[in-house]
Amino acid sequence: MSAETPSKLQKILNAGHFAVCSEVGPPRSADGSVIEHKGRLIGNHVDAINVTDHQTSVCRLCSLASVIRLKQMGLEPILQMVTRDRNRIALQGDILGAASWGVNNILCLTGDHQVFGDHANAINVFDLDSIQLIATVKMMRDEGRLLGGHQFHVKPQMFIGAAANPFAGPNVEMRVARLAKKLAAGVQFIQTQCIYNMDTMKTFMKLVVDRGLHEKVAIMAGITPLKNVGMARYMQKRVPGMDVPESVVKRLAGVPKEKQPEEGINFAIEQIEELKEVPGIRGFHIMAIEWEEKVPEIVERAGLYPRPVVD
Repeated sequence: MSAETPSKLQKILNAGHFAVCSEVGPPRSADGSVIEHKGRLIGNHVDAINVTDHQTSVCRLCSLASVIRLKQMGLEPILQMVTRDRNRIALQGDILGAASWGVNNILCLTGDHQVFGDHANAINVFDLDSIQLIATVKMMRDEGRLLGGHQFHVKPQMFIGAAANPFAGPNVEMRVARLAKKLAAGVQFIQTQCIYNMDTMKTFMKLVVDRGLHEKVAIMAGITPLKNVGMARYMQKRVPGMDVPESVVKRLAGVPKEKQPEEGINFAIEQIEELKEVPGIRGFHIMAIEWEEKVPEIVERAGLYPRPVVD
């Protein structure tokens, strides 16, 4: 017995369509209308919406409450869950809680260290890592069992996702090896770090295909449109695990300031068109950071709209 029917995102991927996801960040307050507003902006143009879990270690309205709001709006949410802040008891409880509301997608993450956020003196937990969380969700879904041994009947019908960062080092081969570990633990879909270095991404995907991993997991390419050259330089210099080539910075710097947002959108669309031709890519995860109003334009101009309807 399961808590909910299979996820819409899973059905889209199983039908062979390019899937499209996007992402929203909750507010730093109790104002749930912020999530609802962002959901309305993008909901008709994507198959599922991630809700970040205290991203960059900054305290925000929780992901669990936010995905419930999206679900009640008739949208397809993805619960992001980091292991930084909760032990295995709380993690499993939140998974059961999400499933009880019909949330059936989860993205398992370790999370940024707390020193990067607004509570640098907080005590972290890291009782599990992302790979162990993947295995835990799979066990709960397939066996109806908790880590402590308790058996239960109404299982969380979760489509299990995780992140991959081809650019994090120490080399691309190691990133593919880590992906393989997540696959062995039970991951079903992957959302990558936002891509600017296309050569590295293509090398990563070639190694993935060479090992046959693309046949076992759906890989969605991360796309983040750049608003201006300042954002490009900040991500290049200040964001760990990000690879922004100087050619991208120069491209934005080469147009007038008022034209840079448009150029950033153009570049994002070009990336999607190029990635459509890369073997193993099954969809796109558009992370328009506090720029959700541009997601419909990107999806439409990239030829990914209207979204397919699945039963």
